[in-house]
Amino acid sequence: MPEELLYEGKAKKVFATDEEGVLVHRYKDDATAFNAQKRGSWKDKGRTNATMSATIFAYLEVHGVPTHFVEQVDDAAIKTKRLDMLPIEVIVRNVAAGSLARRLGYEEGTKLRAPIVELCYKDDELGDPMLNWYHFRELGVSDEDLEFCEELGLKVNEILTPFFDERGVTLVDFKIEIGRDAEGRLVLADEISPDTCRFWDKETGEKLDKDRFRRDMGGVEEAYAEMLRRVQEITQRGAVD
Repeated sequence: MPEELLYEGKAKKVFATDEEGVLVHRYKDDATAFNAQKRGSWKDKGRTNATMSATIFAYLEVHGVPTHFVEQVDDAAIKTKRLDMLPIEVIVRNVAAGSLARRLGYEEGTKLRAPIVELCYKDDELGDPMLNWYHFRELGVSDEDLEFCEELGLKVNEILTPFFDERGVTLVDFKIEIGRDAEGRLVLADEISPDTCRFWDKETGEKLDKDRFRRDMGGVEEAYAEMLRRVQEITQRGAVD
């Protein structure tokens, strides 16, 4: 069980455990947007994010992606390996939305010719700016690690795009983080949830993610619950190989 609170972020608390090299991530019902300038919360958000992340991490592991996931502890918490995190957020985009649509002058919803990978410097005070390889080299990140980040982002995208398509959902874009485990391996970390991904209903285009909160669209709790339902419904019938 959790013993010592190591870190409290915007969406979760991280605890040490009595197991060496193992942490507990407890997901909160709290939400923030625009670098915490906007705050809110809704029922079962933590449950949705923890359970969806556990399900998808397990699916990715089966399909050859190393992750920090150990097991789900309860509805709102998962055990993970302790990692030395890279200062990088990896964003993969399949459809123009949010900041990419603004930067390219595209209409939101425009399908991209090929997935676009962006690397951002994980620093809340700086606003997590998008940087190129030259910047990351200056920050001490190796080319080998940068290449791994880009390749892992594309591999996760290749696996999860059909995963969500089967559930009637377009994976518009997503953010992941990567860290190094005790054996020196780089592995997938953080979470896969409506907080970190854009999910649109494939037929209607309805947003089923945090954009409903960012944009004051309403129906946030229902959208998160619907995403969890779709992931669990097929998975419980054996979709995880």
